Amino acid sequence: MKQLIICYLGEVCLKGLNKSTFEAQLMKTIRRRIRNLGQFKVYKAQSTIYVEPQDEYSDVDTAYDKIKKIFGIATISKAVVVEKDFEVIAKTAVEYLGETLANAKTFKVTAKRADKAFPMQSPEISRQLGGRILSKYHHLKVDVNNPEVTVMVEIRDFGAYIHGGKEQAAGGMPVSTSGKGALMLSGGIDSPVAAYMMAKRGMKIMAVHFASPPYTSERARQKVITLCEKFKEYTGDVNLHIVPFTVPQEYIRDKGVPELFTVLMRRSMMRITEKIAEANGAEAIITGESLAQVASQTLRAIKATDCSVEMPILRPVIGMDKNEITEIARKIDTFETSILPFEDCCTIFTPSHPKTKPSLEEILEAEKNMDMDVLRRLEDEAMAETEVVFVNV
Repeated sequence: MKQLIICYLGEVCLKGLNKSTFEAQLMKTIRRRIRNLGQFKVYKAQSTIYVEPQDEYSDVDTAYDKIKKIFGIATISKAVVVEKDFEVIAKTAVEYLGETLANAKTFKVTAKRADKAFPMQSPEISRQLGGRILSKYHHLKVDVNNPEVTVMVEIRDFGAYIHGGKEQAAGGMPVSTSGKGALMLSGGIDSPVAAYMMAKRGMKIMAVHFASPPYTSERARQKVITLCEKFKEYTGDVNLHIVPFTVPQEYIRDKGVPELFTVLMRRSMMRITEKIAEANGAEAIITGESLAQVASQTLRAIKATDCSVEMPILRPVIGMDKNEITEIARKIDTFETSILPFEDCCTIFTPSHPKTKPSLEEILEAEKNMDMDVLRRLEDEAMAETEVVFVNV
């Protein structure tokens, strides 16, 4: 039996004249993600993408697991393809899904006849194939509402495809179809989720992390690299820019207003991130901020932060609570890494009583008193010493 992977598109199908552009990007992504797993032919027909192994050594199971995490694919299935002959279809269905059917109690058959030249209509295919299965597996019962196994037959242009139902895939839009964004990656729970959320909307992700040695450790640095390794399964390749932020941070601590320290620091980080983003073709900054979660995430603090740059700032988790964010973090396997107890620069020098509703005027006054020419020079020097770590799929 010839097994292959079928990828069913979701939102991409709603695109108009440029739909082929989205499909081409998606196929390019699929080829890249499975390039080390053997020889595969990737092609499309009828708003469906097929991934077909070209030899017996290609790892279909691992390819399936990787493709399931690619944004732009709504549902996915492993199937066998046979000639469009009902006797062949019935025989193959019983053989291919035999073990699954033998261990189930209920099933149903669903047929879809995209090729209208096939002599049997969909209800007839379902009825007759269901009868063949019942004659082979006497313990089974038909349950059209909640079956343990769904046997699907799709009569398409290139053949008849048989599989055990569709599985939910990543959904969303293909990565790189919505521009590029620079993620401010802190090492906490929220920012990896923000990366996932924006990649799901088709955005290519690069990351910027601020390290403050000796206040932050090598283990903290490795933690953010590990986080990129985790969410790259969804986002694709990530270029991680690690900025040595100690000197600018100390300057803000020593020259700034203590209760405004966090917002002043965030503004400095934003300025550096914007410059790195512009130098690398990114058009937006992404953060993991959630409204009112901490002192720097009140409306006034967010306003004061936004005014430090001209680039759009995207906050995909802004309206989510911690439980919702944590649920996604567990889903994408970043949660356990995020909670490792290694300090990041956002938590050092934190004032005991930060001001939660700072006005923009007092923030600008505090910066004026710090001598911004000096701070901007320190920011530029930190940028010049930035380390880039390439985290590839």
